Amino acid sequence: MVVAPVDPSKLEVGDVVLARVAGTVYLHLVSSVDLARKRVQISNNRGRVNGWTSHDRVFGICAAVDGVTRSGAVGKTLAADSDDSS
Repeated sequence: MVVAPVDPSKLEVGDVVLARVAGTVYLHLVSSVDLARKRVQISNNRGRVNGWTSHDRVFGICAAVDGVTRSGAVGKTLAADSDDSS
């Protein structure tokens, strides 16, 4: 699995994200988006809604699984810094 840094403002329902919940980082399914309040609702893969989390607690998006790119992740990742030496 490949997880890449994400721009949370671009998330959509169905995206799989890396988010911090109660001090631990988990992969979650985005089940709803509230852009006005800068948060996403996260759920597990069994249909249970875990609740809302703010954009600042969402760190990454699942970009690929077993070498297959997840099309929903395209355009949502943050660009890596081109020059880390400055």
